[in-house]
Amino acid sequence: MNGDEFQIPVFKLLKQDGTPYKNAKLPPLDKDKALRIYRAMLFTRVLDERMLAAQRQGRLSFYMQSTGEEATVIGSTAALDDGDMIMAQYREQGALAYRGFAVDEFMNQLFGNDRDYGRGRQMPVHYGSKKLNYLTISSPLATQIPQATGYAYGQKLAGEGHCTITVFGEGAASEGDFHAALNMASVHRVPVIFLCRNNGYAISTPAVEQFSADGIAPRAFGYRMKVIRVDGNDILAVYQATQEARKLAVGHNQPVLIEAMTYRLAAHSSSDDPSGYRSRKEEEAWRDKDPVLRMKLWLE
Repeated sequence: MNGDEFQIPVFKLLKQDGTPYKNAKLPPLDKDKALRIYRAMLFTRVLDERMLAAQRQGRLSFYMQSTGEEATVIGSTAALDDGDMIMAQYREQGALAYRGFAVDEFMNQLFGNDRDYGRGRQMPVHYGSKKLNYLTISSPLATQIPQATGYAYGQKLAGEGHCTITVFGEGAASEGDFHAALNMASVHRVPVIFLCRNNGYAISTPAVEQFSADGIAPRAFGYRMKVIRVDGNDILAVYQATQEARKLAVGHNQPVLIEAMTYRLAAHSSSDDPSGYRSRKEEEAWRDKDPVLRMKLWLE
């Protein structure tokens, strides 16, 4: 079998109508936790809508939405222990919402007031929370990936049963930091989960112009690393995949790569106009795969 014929399959559990696929084994999820996940998804969707409107009104200088990617971010966070470290890129506000970051804390950071934990020295959406184990966002792309490997090495030495998850887009996976981080994690066997949100675009550059291989997942083989590709709009599939990845990371000091196949329904940022590089028809096709609606239908 040559490289053109080989494709890593996508792990799925839920259909868009909220029903499980035939023979799917759903992860155990009690009602309280399921509702906590769903509330975080709804909160993030509303936060994004209101804050983009605030930016358009001139009340906020900049904003980035996670619309369409909520299941990837919140599903993976829900599968972690609250003591695990999250090193995000800039579209993971849902992780903070799930862990209990308050509305006032979001506003303090976005508006850079004197109650902001960063004292107004960061751009909007560059959140950070020591109490919630969420490292402050960096503007330069992919810096958090090797940092996650280093932090996880410290967790391994501490031996307290925690891991680090680092989240990044498929565009960031083109940076050299990505390869350095995976190689170092594999060599030193540290408890880190690399979660790639493959949303189809690195700002305006489509995935087909970023790499010729089958996405990001096959790169794990070069580092002898465990890997899974998951439907990033399927909240239960992301949740279960991350649970299993955490078991490997914490229990066996094995780094894991997860590639979540999703779509960025919003613009890259409030400074971007996606109509210049993708069609409305393409966007509407992905709106039919809305992860929030899928979660709602499963709950019902």
